[in-house]
Amino acid sequence: MKLFDGTLTQLGNALDVRLYRQNVLSGNLANVDTPNFVPTDVDFDKAMASASRVEGGEKASFESAVQDVPGEGLGLDGNGVDLDQTMVSLAENGLQYGAVARTASKKLAILKYVANDGNG
Repeated sequence: MKLFDGTLTQLGNALDVRLYRQNVLSGNLANVDTPNFVPTDVDFDKAMASASRVEGGEKASFESAVQDVPGEGLGLDGNGVDLDQTMVSLAENGLQYGAVARTASKKLAILKYVANDGNG
């Protein structure tokens, strides 16, 4: 029986991807007034696949999972950032980050309980 299965690794990868996506979305928000700016987002599945291929203590690179978001409502200056949609995406991603963090915390609490022979 393995004490450490792949769950903690996958949870760590998910936290890394969610943090990276938050930074990408924040960059879109920061450029809301930049003429001709094309917003980007992270393909979560592609980023997770990239993170799963990384060996050992190496840091995953998620740049290949970043893709342009076609702007439906281009502003007069050619900016494609939809402020409302970006704010929704930021909030949703933040909630998902929190859910993954809570799951990782519970998994670690179980391991701590087992390591202490069930004594807290």
